[in-house]
Amino acid sequence: MNYFITGGAGFIGSSLADELAKDTNNHVTIYDNMSTGFSEFIEDLKAKDNVEVIVGDVLDECLLSESVKGSDFVFHLSANADVRFGLEHPKKDLEQNTIATHNVLEAMRINGVRKIAFSSTGSVYGEASVIPTPEDCPFPVQTSLYASSKLAGESLISSYCEGFGFTGYIFRFVSILGERYTHGHVFDFYRQLMANPKELKVLGNGKQKKSYLYIKDCISAILTIISKATDSVNIYNLGTDEYCEVNDSIRWMCEYLGISPELVYTGGERGWVGDNPFIFLECNKLKELGWSAELTIKDSVLKTVQYIENNTWIYEKR
Repeated sequence: MNYFITGGAGFIGSSLADELAKDTNNHVTIYDNMSTGFSEFIEDLKAKDNVEVIVGDVLDECLLSESVKGSDFVFHLSANADVRFGLEHPKKDLEQNTIATHNVLEAMRINGVRKIAFSSTGSVYGEASVIPTPEDCPFPVQTSLYASSKLAGESLISSYCEGFGFTGYIFRFVSILGERYTHGHVFDFYRQLMANPKELKVLGNGKQKKSYLYIKDCISAILTIISKATDSVNIYNLGTDEYCEVNDSIRWMCEYLGISPELVYTGGERGWVGDNPFIFLECNKLKELGWSAELTIKDSVLKTVQYIENNTWIYEKR
């Protein structure tokens, strides 16, 4: 199987490429503009005979179309994931998420590639009326440009599946943690605590309830879905059966690091505009395929802290 991964040098993309490349019958093409991806994540992959790395942008339609030629399956994982600062650069979500998805779909159509997996987000549910939130929950008003751009991407994929005979796999993730994690609250908290272990500034009130998924559990879920789901458009939540407060993750981190900082809250139930104070996805549909998570949220947080602790170079690269 010839796999093509946009964002293949990123957190999830490189982890997926590692797993796919283990089978020498697979050929894996990593396509990444390296704006947020890390060459260090794919260093070992570059040495493999069944891996190709192309430095390219999904907004470069000509290069993208030429690069995807000969692929059997596209994982479209590249995106602007900077949710918190979306309102400061509104065009970025449109270009890097929605237009980029259209470009990928067109490159596939032109080259006769008909299978696509897409990294969407649980944020498309906004402030959901049903908790835990199933895939068929009614959509409320969207609360972030990031989620809006991802939902638009989902719609484009569904339309190409209907109009051009594509098969689509849409993954609505909770936040992913683990090795190669390079942005998010654990990343930010660790940096603060290393600079000043006596104080930690927390956006919001710390009572925001979030669900998280360990990267290896995420990859196993993705591979389970593409191997077992049979619909034309397959939409799946990816998460766990638990959630925690931001305060819980802070406590676990501080206990591990052996520190007791003063917590300084900015106030309110949201850390920023579009920050959903409660994200908890129902994943029964995924579990019916025989999948289950191996790590708890606490273990995922600690794995992430341990990775950052041993790889502080990522702060210099960000």
